Amino acid sequence: MKSRSTTILTVRKGGAVAIGGDGQVTFGSSIMKADARKIRRLLDGRVLVGFAGSTADAFALMERLEARLKDYPQNITRAAVELAKEWRTDRALRKLEAMAIVVSANETLLISGNGDVVQPTDGIAAIGSGGNYALAAAKALAAHSGLSAKEIVVEAMKIASQIDIYTNDNIVVEEL
Repeated sequence: MKSRSTTILTVRKGGAVAIGGDGQVTFGSSIMKADARKIRRLLDGRVLVGFAGSTADAFALMERLEARLKDYPQNITRAAVELAKEWRTDRALRKLEAMAIVVSANETLLISGNGDVVQPTDGIAAIGSGGNYALAAAKALAAHSGLSAKEIVVEAMKIASQIDIYTNDNIVVEEL
């Protein structure tokens, strides 16, 4: 049985980008940790990464991503694509059960274990068990409120935590 961390949301609005994660890590059907930090700053703070999925797998993914970002520090899309290619072709990496959202001042990317690198059209993306709830709430808030990117992340994550049992309201948000 693996530990799982869930729900990451990013919103790009008004020239700002915010990414947030809940604090819950589960082990089977039990809460193992309620205050985990799932957002990391990489590349001297110029890139923010949030992860969901198997905790150990997410850390392995983060290490590989950091290495690719060092190889391509001016091009996070290329770093993400190189990571995705490596993820699909390496036998050990293929078994990783994790996803990541990577943001910089200008880019938002979702990286999946299937080798996908997706740039959302509207700058809003979410992953994890509560991701779809957070995504729907964020899209509605972005379209129908005057909230900032950070405020939208917080409110949408709170909504997701009220619906998804694997998402809590111990929300950590980072901004660029």
